[in-house]
Amino acid sequence: MIKENLLRKIENRTIIAGVVGLGYVGLPLAVEKAKAGFKTIGFDIQSLKVNMVNEGHNYIGDVVDADLERLVKVGRLSATTNFSFIKDVDFIAICVPTPLDAHQEPDISYVRDSVTSVAKYLKTGSMVVLESTTYPGTTEELIKPILEEGSGLICGQDFYLGFSPERVDPGNLLYKTKNTPKVVGACSSDGAEVISAMYRAVLDGEVFTVSSPAVAEMEKILENTYRNVNIGLINEIGRLCNEMGISVWEVIDAAKTKPYGFQPFYPGPGLGGHCIPLDPYYLTWKAREYGFHTTLIENSMVINDSQPQYCVNRAIHILNRRKKAINGAKILMLGVSYKQDINDYRESPAIRVMKELRKVGADVQYYDPWVPEFINMYGQSAKSIKSLTSEVVAAADLVMITTAHQNVDYEMVQKNASMIFDTKNAMANIKNRDNIEVL
Repeated sequence: MIKENLLRKIENRTIIAGVVGLGYVGLPLAVEKAKAGFKTIGFDIQSLKVNMVNEGHNYIGDVVDADLERLVKVGRLSATTNFSFIKDVDFIAICVPTPLDAHQEPDISYVRDSVTSVAKYLKTGSMVVLESTTYPGTTEELIKPILEEGSGLICGQDFYLGFSPERVDPGNLLYKTKNTPKVVGACSSDGAEVISAMYRAVLDGEVFTVSSPAVAEMEKILENTYRNVNIGLINEIGRLCNEMGISVWEVIDAAKTKPYGFQPFYPGPGLGGHCIPLDPYYLTWKAREYGFHTTLIENSMVINDSQPQYCVNRAIHILNRRKKAINGAKILMLGVSYKQDINDYRESPAIRVMKELRKVGADVQYYDPWVPEFINMYGQSAKSIKSLTSEVVAAADLVMITTAHQNVDYEMVQKNASMIFDTKNAMANIKNRDNIEVL
């Protein structure tokens, strides 16, 4: 009866959707649900985000400003800090952060707190889906007991529970929330059917249903661990190529001419973003419960985690060849966001490079037109210089390119810089390379 009722409400667009967490994952999802014709309520503990949504002011790059403004204006999208409105919704997606703690172990406090708040107001006939990246087993071992105890309802009988990993690539011009394929795993076959139907009603991408939440959770970890391991491989190959006097970038260009069996990955100053640097830690942490050591994965993490320090060591050698000490050297960093042409600096390796440079006494400035200022979770903060002029470039002992933004005049930088360390191969098309060293 519950399944048939939910399927009918999905078809009639009478489902009221809720999204807990209005960040890089939650707000785009909330907007897409509202655009698909479902009245949508966003929940967040930060009143600033809630107020901005209710005023129609966008703060996420992948959301179209006009879409948000229109949906709010017609009453299809709203936001609140009051979780008691959970009682009004039929579908709840939980999209809160899952960082690592000081010991590099999963911090699922945001998930636990959100689920506890949802449980208080959960009603019969609801769907609850976790989208936050986490370790395999979270949905069934952690969330299900909290929801059942807090609501007095029975999973699979009174409400449906599932996991559907977010797939958000900030700044991707081709794949957005709307057209990216979705994976769904639920605690029951009926739950899998209705939750998948809900996503199909909202998204254009394929909805692929798997047999359990644990499969979906592991699938997400696999996606990002795959990238972590391959980036670790190319970072190590890059270090070896540097010792051998070979351009790793030329090697990759040659290798990718093979039409099968090779996918190009590229070296850089480290890993950034919320997923790729963090997800393997969730897997290795869970694996220890089974006495299993993920040796290959852990080795790639060691390489990638040490890449910022490797870049600093390379910078020290570059300066040393010019008879300049790192202590007191003027370093100009170009870019602090974790990837090009976005304002997202979560886990940015550039910020770690900056921290390590300052530890050895360098005088560091940065320029980033996408990130005018930042403060990270460790309290480190800085402000970008206002404009990148020839005088600013010429005054630096070393220019380090740590993010390959496209709206930087690299020709001007090359003409005026004393020395350049390009960790992203952003200046590949610059012909005069006398003062350029590439990672």
